[in-house]
Amino acid sequence: MKGLRACAVTGAAIAMASPVALWAQDGTIDVADTGDTAWILISAALVLMMTMPGLSLFYGGLVRAKNFLSVMLQCGAIAAICSVLWIVVGYTLAFGDVTGGILGGGNALMLAGLGDLREGYLIPESSFALFQMTFAAITPALMVGAWVDRARFGWVLGFCALWGLMVYAPVAHWIWGSGWLASRLGTMDFAGGIVVHTTAGVSALVAAMLLGKRDGFPKSIMLPHSPSLTMAGAAMLWVGWFGFNGGSALAANDDAASAIINTHLAASVAALVWLLIEKFKLGKPTSVGFATGAVAGLATVTPAAGYISPGSAIVFGMAAAVICYFAIQLIKQVMKIDDSLDVFAVHGVGGMTGSLMLAVAISPSLGGTGYATGQTMAGQLVAQIAGVGVVAAWSIVASVIIALMVSVVFPMRVDEQTERDGLDIASHGERAWEMD
Repeated sequence: MKGLRACAVTGAAIAMASPVALWAQDGTIDVADTGDTAWILISAALVLMMTMPGLSLFYGGLVRAKNFLSVMLQCGAIAAICSVLWIVVGYTLAFGDVTGGILGGGNALMLAGLGDLREGYLIPESSFALFQMTFAAITPALMVGAWVDRARFGWVLGFCALWGLMVYAPVAHWIWGSGWLASRLGTMDFAGGIVVHTTAGVSALVAAMLLGKRDGFPKSIMLPHSPSLTMAGAAMLWVGWFGFNGGSALAANDDAASAIINTHLAASVAALVWLLIEKFKLGKPTSVGFATGAVAGLATVTPAAGYISPGSAIVFGMAAAVICYFAIQLIKQVMKIDDSLDVFAVHGVGGMTGSLMLAVAISPSLGGTGYATGQTMAGQLVAQIAGVGVVAAWSIVASVIIALMVSVVFPMRVDEQTERDGLDIASHGERAWEMD
């Protein structure tokens, strides 16, 4: 995430006049910017809205009616358990005091010992921890789309809880917490193309392969039961993404505004290009296609949103639609992998694509913010490739270990009868829609 200005002012009079003045150890007064702090708090709420209800409705509308509640419950329960674990230990693993390391220090267990300000920024560290908590909550929830209709609820919670600590938190430290990928290799990721979308997308593909195909896949047509709910969920994701990417500037400033403009542009272009592809390929543009294209554009621009120009954001949107659309065809029709709601093809492929495109788009000649001191386009591309490769490899290995380990206690998959009856009634004793 981008470094911002920091200031310290002296004088007891200022401390008395400002309710947000915070004493530093050296006797100066560090002042939290109320505008920046308010923006981070709002952004945290927007990101949580992306998970509940945005992602829940987006995925829920895409499954058959008999599995709608199971999807919503999984998204909600994952967000809840990962939020608790983030406060207890996740934050310190990701953002604890270590420079250039593998894991953060243990200085912030249960958020104890937080600094008055997040180092290098003008926001309280508590607000930073809150904002990052919502990222830790939505990232594992993204994987739900890969195993709908067939994963056992207990296994889902166990897998995602451990995944958040063993995959998400370390990767967040490597790139955002002064860890080795950022400090030694120079890997860049503005808001989560690698930390969020690559980890979740790759791990989702692993989980889909371990679980196996749904009954009837790929021969049976499994139509979304409510495209209208999917559209509503996509709209919430789109709006919430303003907090996801704009909030990653960690200040209410031009960086945040630029990130939001680029986010909106990429989503708009990707959604429109997706409709155009559908018109040529299927003969009719669809609402599900519009929603999927928008999410692909959002995921693809995320790693670069605060670093690139609006013109580049348009290119990101076009690339997202074309690459992710054909990635879906490759995964499902050619490879026959039942990544049910295209988590890898949209989030994984989109996030990785944007992370690599970043190396070119941040060039000042293209209106980007420019490279780090001494860095070149070729060097940045190498850093991005290395970052994506290392994170993808770690996500694969760790996900296999976690999935199999949890399956010893909770079987991964429901039985055939439960799958036929639907998870709503068979696993949870409820129906989404009572028509009597």
